[in-house]
Amino acid sequence: MNRATTILIFCVAVLLGLGMVALYSASMNMELNQSAVGSNFLRQQLVWCAFGLAGCAAAAAVDYRRWKKIALWLLAFSAFLLVLVYVPVIGYATKGAHRWIGLPHVPHTPRFQPSELAKLALILFLAAYGERHQRHMGSFKKGLAVPGAVILAILLLIFFEPDRGCTILLAAVAGTMMVVAGVRLLYLIPPVLAAMGVLAWSLIHDPMRLTRILAWLHPEQSKGNAGYQAYEAMIAFGSGGWTGLGLGNSRQKLGGWSGFVPEHHTDFIFPIIGEELGLVTTLTVVLLFMVLVFCGVYIARRAGDTFGLLLGTGLTFMIGIQAVINMGVVTSLLPNKGMPLPFISYGGSNLLLMLVSVGLLLSISRSATEPVRGKSNPFGASPQLNDE
Repeated sequence: MNRATTILIFCVAVLLGLGMVALYSASMNMELNQSAVGSNFLRQQLVWCAFGLAGCAAAAAVDYRRWKKIALWLLAFSAFLLVLVYVPVIGYATKGAHRWIGLPHVPHTPRFQPSELAKLALILFLAAYGERHQRHMGSFKKGLAVPGAVILAILLLIFFEPDRGCTILLAAVAGTMMVVAGVRLLYLIPPVLAAMGVLAWSLIHDPMRLTRILAWLHPEQSKGNAGYQAYEAMIAFGSGGWTGLGLGNSRQKLGGWSGFVPEHHTDFIFPIIGEELGLVTTLTVVLLFMVLVFCGVYIARRAGDTFGLLLGTGLTFMIGIQAVINMGVVTSLLPNKGMPLPFISYGGSNLLLMLVSVGLLLSISRSATEPVRGKSNPFGASPQLNDE
C-alpha cells in the first residue's frame, strides 16, 4: 500500500509541476488591460495550488470516515451555492453560462465554481448512503429511487447553468458508484437510457452545441468557424513531432487571448504541451493519468470499509474520466466541450477539488488492508463490508 501511495503522490507532483511550467509558457504572451501579463495566471494558479495542497494535507491527516457525518449537509450547501449562481449580486455569468460565484462588479477578485464542490459532495453522499444501505442496494426503492432522486436534483442544477460536460462527468461517476454499491443493472439501465435520450434531445435543440457536434463530425468543412479550435489544436500536436519545438516556442499560442488555439491556457493547454514538448511528453502525461487511476482503484479496492471503497472509486473515476474527456476533446476524438485537464489546466476551483480528492485517497490508504501474499492480482481482495 505504501508503494501505491508513493506512486500516486509522484504522479500528482509531476502533473502539477508540468502544469505550472506549461501554464506560464502558454500564457506568457497574453496581455490583460495592457498592464498585466500572462505571469498573473501562474501567480493565481500558485495561490490556488497552495490552498489545494493545504486542503490535501488536511484531508489526508483526518480520518476519511468523519466525512460521513457531514456528507448530507455538504451536499445541501453545494446545492444552495448552485442556486446562488443566478443571483445578480454574487453570481458571475460569462458567455451565457451561470457557473461562478464571486463579486462580478469588483475586478480581479477570485471566483469559485460551485459545481466543483457539488462533485465532491455528491460522491461523499453516495458513498455514505451506499454503506448505510448496502444490504438494500439491490432493491428498487433504496437502491435506485432514493439516491437517484438526489443525483437527478444535483445534475439538473448543473445542467441548467448550463454545463453539459460537468453533468455528463458527474452522471458517469455516480453511475459507476451505484454499480459498485450493488444496484441492479436491470433497474439502472432504463433511467440511463432515458437520460441519454433527454441529453440527445437537448443537444439537438441547442444551436451552439449542435454546431459543435456537426463540426466534430465534419472537421474539414468547419475548420474556419465552429471547428477552428479543434483544428488548430491538431496542427499544434502535429507541429510538435516526437520531441517538440522547445519550451516557449509554440506558434499556436500566439495571438493574445484568442491565439491560434483559443483557451490555450485552460481547456486546450494539452495541445500546447504537445507542440512544445512533443509526443513523448504527451504520452507521458497519458501514462501518468493511467497510473494515477490504477493506484486510486488499488487504494479503493483495499479500503477497510464500504464507505472507503465507494469514496475511493468515485474520486478516482472523477479524476480519470475528466482527464479522458479533456484529452478526447483536444485530439478531436470527442465533440468540443470545455473541461480542464486535471492538475494542469488553469482553473483554481478545479485544482482545489482535485488536490482535496487526492488527500482523501491518501486518507483511505492509511486504513487500507494489505494484499494477501502470493496474489499477483492487485484487485483480488475485497474490503470487509460493514453490517450496519
